Amino acid sequence: MAVLEKIRQRTTVLILIIGMALFAFVISGVFTNSGSGSPMGGSAIGSVNGEEISIDDFRQKLEVAAQRAGSQATTVQLVNQVWNTELRRNLLNQEIEDLGISVEGDQIMNFIKNTPSYSNQPEFQDENGIFSESLFIAAVADWKANNPYRYSLWLQDELAIIQSAKEQMYFNLVKAGVGTTLEEGKFDYKLANDKVDISYVRMPFSAVPDTTITVTAGEIEAYIKDNPAMFKQEPARDIRFVYFEEKASKEDEQAVKDAVIALLSDIEEYNENSAATEKVAGFLNTTDLAAFLERNSDSAYDTIYRTKNEIVTTFRDSIITLSPGDTFGPYKENNAYKVSKLVAKKNNGAVKASHILISYVGAERVSPSVTRTKEAARTEANRLLAEAKKSNTVFAELARDNSDGPTASRGGDLGFFQDGEMTPKFNDFVFSNRVDAIGLVETEFGFHIVRVDDKQDIFQIATLSRDIAPSEQTINTIFTQATKFEMDVTENPKEYVTIAKEGNYDVRSVNKLLAMDENLPGLAAQRAVVQWAFNEDTDLGAIKRFNVNNGYAIVQLTARYRSGTMTVADASATALPILRKEKKAAWILKNKSGNTLESFAAASGQSVETASALSVKSPIIPGAGREAFVVGKAFNLSEGATSSLLVGETGVFLVQLNKKQEATALDSYATYAEALKAGTQNSIFFSSYNALKETAEIEDNRAVFY
Repeated sequence: MAVLEKIRQRTTVLILIIGMALFAFVISGVFTNSGSGSPMGGSAIGSVNGEEISIDDFRQKLEVAAQRAGSQATTVQLVNQVWNTELRRNLLNQEIEDLGISVEGDQIMNFIKNTPSYSNQPEFQDENGIFSESLFIAAVADWKANNPYRYSLWLQDELAIIQSAKEQMYFNLVKAGVGTTLEEGKFDYKLANDKVDISYVRMPFSAVPDTTITVTAGEIEAYIKDNPAMFKQEPARDIRFVYFEEKASKEDEQAVKDAVIALLSDIEEYNENSAATEKVAGFLNTTDLAAFLERNSDSAYDTIYRTKNEIVTTFRDSIITLSPGDTFGPYKENNAYKVSKLVAKKNNGAVKASHILISYVGAERVSPSVTRTKEAARTEANRLLAEAKKSNTVFAELARDNSDGPTASRGGDLGFFQDGEMTPKFNDFVFSNRVDAIGLVETEFGFHIVRVDDKQDIFQIATLSRDIAPSEQTINTIFTQATKFEMDVTENPKEYVTIAKEGNYDVRSVNKLLAMDENLPGLAAQRAVVQWAFNEDTDLGAIKRFNVNNGYAIVQLTARYRSGTMTVADASATALPILRKEKKAAWILKNKSGNTLESFAAASGQSVETASALSVKSPIIPGAGREAFVVGKAFNLSEGATSSLLVGETGVFLVQLNKKQEATALDSYATYAEALKAGTQNSIFFSSYNALKETAEIEDNRAVFY
């Protein structure tokens, strides 16, 4: 009933929206000539070094990925996932083909042996549990003859195995070219273990006010020219929007609250069947809570008894202190007005218990590893019962070391449960004994040493709930406001912000949107907005209305960024702090000189500090952060010597070396050489792939299709 009322409330606005949608559909058919195929009429979603990635093949793989992911990922996330996989496969295959790498049958079988999804399957294992090539080959032959679907899955897996095997061979070849010498191992050891103690003075860059430093556009432009790799940019867009949310007004909220209050009391209602006025019980007096809530509430009747911690409401402390039949509310929670009734309460209705199960051959669900007889189990259970009752015994440890049950790893903890959830004899013991009681119970599963850990009251609560939703009048008002704003800014796009301010609307900006982005702050996933912004037919300053998240967004395209090098304005956020720091360093070097720690401290208004046990591999100066250059320079000083002024990451330093301690010489540096080699080889996969990717010519048309 509550749902039907919402539909009736929205009748007018639904008619308006459907009408506009049909009008837009007709207009789009007049002025465009788009078919059902790809947006660009092409057949490739991209290319790698001139080799196309077929859109048809891509769609098939996307469909498989979607089936596997279910509802756990959005379409754009899956598109990106499949694209990255295809990009990687194409890049590596080109290298593999150039190198002439191929995989033979024995190599495929060896790979399968080391693939757990196959080698651990019982159907492919012999009587000793060892993977059998003959059993596997026979199984594949049987699939081919009798199970076409399973065979088709295997063919897909086979291709993936061949691909993985080729890639493994490729990376092994690259790894084979990586080695380290004992001298390199020694050098790495010393970088980590040679230590210095220093005294220093640091004048931080923050001590020079930004307002005293001027960086010109020409200097930023020159820096961009000297460091082009830092300022590469992808195609991007800036947009701004005003969001008109279909949100309940204060009057709507009050109306919902009043409706909830009205449902509490009995009412007189005319019954057409009996042709008489009858009393209809309200929430306070109804004897059929399930039927009442089914008719009048937006949430169903929860008949389950729950402990205090299981009651999901911030008002639970107030509700559980009620007497059965009493109500609490109305209260506002989770965008709804609610009234809760305590229907019933059971004192100590939930028990928390732990147990040690001693099973035997013939008991139900007995583990195959259990070989003891019933009498042996009884004897062992009595022994453990006596042990459990000792004051110094930790029950959880006893259960962990002796229980045959699945809760052994949890110290026998069964958590809280209610009356009737356990097997009868076990149930009777825990509910009829006090907390901390320990006893022996025999059930069909074996002998249980049971301890009652805790008891809690449980409560049955019925909640009348009405969602706070905008009324039809509010929806129509919001629709009208959005339409008027859209018309005003369409006529005067340059006055977008001014018109929004006049209407007291919040303008939200989103900068540097990328072609495959989908989430907009405040609007969540809005792929259609991003696609519109990147459409070549969308002019700068263009405005479009989108139906989003129970409302409307009036969006304007405010900037376009082409791929290539950033402009001075766009690069300023990165370049300005760097250039400002360089100028601050130059100013300090010119104006705050000093040959001793004391003189530089006096000139710069700083103090002399100390730092101990610094290494090249860990150049962290307390209070200053990571200063690799400064620490490295300290290692080049003689004990007692003072450096020249050094420009670090966070300021200008003057350093005096107090002590240098060289690491103890080792008989062999083989261990360090091997560790260095292993670390380098472990990074081969990422570094070699990234190198291929950086030098490849990649055309990415994902945004055209998705």
